[in-house]
Amino acid sequence: MSVSALIPRSAFGFAAAGAGLCFLGYCAYFDYKRRSDPNFKEKLRERRRTVKLSNSKKTGKAPSINSGSYEDLQKFFLQEVQMGEELLASGDIEGGVEHLSSAVAVCGQPQQLLQVLQSTLPPQVFQMLVQKLPVAGQRVSMSSAPMGMGMPDMTIAEDVE
Repeated sequence: MSVSALIPRSAFGFAAAGAGLCFLGYCAYFDYKRRSDPNFKEKLRERRRTVKLSNSKKTGKAPSINSGSYEDLQKFFLQEVQMGEELLASGDIEGGVEHLSSAVAVCGQPQQLLQVLQSTLPPQVFQMLVQKLPVAGQRVSMSSAPMGMGMPDMTIAEDVE
């Protein structure tokens, strides 16, 4: 004899209804707690800003440099190199080259970075990178980077080929 034969069908219905009511009560309680939180709107705005920033990274748009301090440039450089590597690994060659060209544009020693990239990247990808360097240099110089701080001379990029 099975367990379902010992318990009447109405008991299963009541148990399912009770579980449903508990779940709805749980949802209502935590929705109330979430909305009564004084930082709810700030957290919501921050979450939306984070999602918007991650979506712009996925589309390949490089973020601009907010201030010209050395720490911000270093953070921007590392972020661009990381995003470039991730996009190249996932197969997005255009996006990866875009980010790597931004990293080279703010690099303090672009010749050495280009030599490393030339030895690690396939020749076609490296050629795309070299072609995008002038545009990346202009884009970075327009976004409040201080003059003379890591801005490469674009003739250097052609000498590396």
